[in-house]
Amino acid sequence: MKRTLTAILFFSGLLLLWQIVFMLKVWSPVLLPSPKMVGSYLLQSIQDGSLWQAMLVTLKRLVLGYAIGLILGFPMGQLTAKFPACNDTIGVLALGLQTLPSVCWVPLSLLWFGQSETAMLFVVVMGCLWSISLATDTGIRNVPPIYARAARTMGSKGLHTLLTVTLPASLPFIVSGMKQGWAFAWRSLMAAEIYVTIISGFGLGHLLHYGRELQAMDQVLGVIFVIIALGLLVDKFVFAPVESFLYARWGTK
Repeated sequence: MKRTLTAILFFSGLLLLWQIVFMLKVWSPVLLPSPKMVGSYLLQSIQDGSLWQAMLVTLKRLVLGYAIGLILGFPMGQLTAKFPACNDTIGVLALGLQTLPSVCWVPLSLLWFGQSETAMLFVVVMGCLWSISLATDTGIRNVPPIYARAARTMGSKGLHTLLTVTLPASLPFIVSGMKQGWAFAWRSLMAAEIYVTIISGFGLGHLLHYGRELQAMDQVLGVIFVIIALGLLVDKFVFAPVESFLYARWGTK
């Protein structure tokens, strides 16, 4: 209860500070709308359905791209952790490409795939793939060797050891990498939606882009708040419970 009250007071203070800055006219209302103006935009966009539609379109792209990143990233990380040759090639490639900002993939995707859903999907996959691969590699390498040795003394070997010992023990690291990959996928998709304009569906990134074009800062700030809220909800109800379970399971909590 005390923590909840502290959080309420903190965010209420931020809203009050925002309102004071607006009333002092430090910036033009065109550049910094009031909390009421942003709230009015959110309420109107929810009522007319435009915000819900944009959220569904964005989440569909995000989940699909993220799923592909997971499917490709897990085996890549296992290969780089197990085979030195893969670590010296694929591992170095993953480490280098992870440092590349996601927006850098947008011009390449546009040239290869044009203004299409495939272009957006490519940017999302390239944004999250490498962090998931590196997290899997790190997780497997940080499993104490005594686990595998103990399993071998009981007759486990090869794939059985990997699936029943190594992977479960590395899950805390892998889940942290999945969480980071989710954040990278969000950033990649926003960059893609801002620069790739298609008629198959307008997402939150498009709302950001058109808000900037129309100088509708209430729309820009409203969409930003929605993106933050979605990120917090996914962390709270998806990643946090899994992390809590794994930390308790492996005695690190």
